[in-house]
Amino acid sequence: MTIALIDGNNFYVSCERVFDPKLEGRPVVVLSNNDGCAVARSAEVKALGVKMGTPWFKMRDLAGKHGIVALSSNYALYADMSNRMMEVLSQFSPDQEIYSIDECFLGLDGFANHDLMEYGQAMRRRVKQWLGLPVSVGIAKTKTLAKLANHCAKKALAGTDGVCDFGRLSELDRSALFSTLAVNEVWGVGRRLSEQLTGLGIASVEALRTADAKTLRREFSVVLERTVMELNGISCMAFEEATPNKQQIISSRSFGSYVHDREPLAEAVASYIAIAAEKLRSQGSLAGMVQIYIRTNPHKADSPQYQRALTIPLSQASDDTLRLTRAALWGLKRIYREGFAYQKAGVALLNLSAAGTPQLDLFSNARDNTRLMAVMDRINGIWGRGTLRSAAEGSGREWKMKRERMSPGYTSRWDQLPLVR
Repeated sequence: MTIALIDGNNFYVSCERVFDPKLEGRPVVVLSNNDGCAVARSAEVKALGVKMGTPWFKMRDLAGKHGIVALSSNYALYADMSNRMMEVLSQFSPDQEIYSIDECFLGLDGFANHDLMEYGQAMRRRVKQWLGLPVSVGIAKTKTLAKLANHCAKKALAGTDGVCDFGRLSELDRSALFSTLAVNEVWGVGRRLSEQLTGLGIASVEALRTADAKTLRREFSVVLERTVMELNGISCMAFEEATPNKQQIISSRSFGSYVHDREPLAEAVASYIAIAAEKLRSQGSLAGMVQIYIRTNPHKADSPQYQRALTIPLSQASDDTLRLTRAALWGLKRIYREGFAYQKAGVALLNLSAAGTPQLDLFSNARDNTRLMAVMDRINGIWGRGTLRSAAEGSGREWKMKRERMSPGYTSRWDQLPLVR
């Protein structure tokens, strides 16, 4: 088996730079919901020592000194650019597994007559020419190795900048390279596991690759055993051409300002249900339970604290936004308490099953809104999420997230198309 892992470099920042060339070469951060902390950093920002997740207020002095540009997350833009990138990359192989918004695996079995290094460069050139996005390509026998090769491609650790093919390295060269890489560079080895392995003398990728897999299984888990096997070129992770359906769908946000009354809380909850229900329908599932939770700010110790969650079982599994909203608002009414400054609310759709095979309820008189939901999804797909929505979502939305630094919807809104002057 031969697999390529293609990853968009600093993806959110790169999407912003496509439509604002003035950002090229400048330090740029993209901030999380409510402009809270860094979720994407340009290479220039990383060079300044800014870590992922650093709160914006902690880097303001640094931003002023070095001219860091901070932008709010523009999720609609990033999702659209991701879809375009995946479509371009699908032209290079009939086997594609989309792993995340900025990563996908391509199966390269049967490409023996290709120079895979040049093939990887061809992928990079086309994505850059057609979309303006820089990507890196890692090529190897397993998914774990392909992820590691992609890391080496970004750092130009194995020769060519932007593409790394472990198949071109001799066993001796590969061993020497792995000895220079920290064990936490391996896919799935997080900080805590890395510390535990380092304590056992396994501090490098090569040390992990040559460790006894059975012993690691007894000490840690079967997952780590499979990781060791993958590092040795034995594939243990199946290639999935279709992304598996989610087993639960969560939608939550922190509010732009504290919410005290139940009415705006209800609007927020209805809005989150609408987002989750749309995702539910898009994967062809029904929800058997709705969970809702609300909480105050746990970091504000001088304020009264309250948090509560409630799970509501449905008599019949559903993907109907209106029915799911009624259940969520019923739950909100029971857990809401006056006298608190609420910072966040969220919903989760649980106990998911495939649409088309619902367990019917003999006593249910719920209206069938299948066609209505289809119309709603189609209109919102064309004109943007929220164009058609339930009245429960309200219109004022004083609770909505702070996004004071967001770029225009260059690819998703007619009134915000980029202009050439």
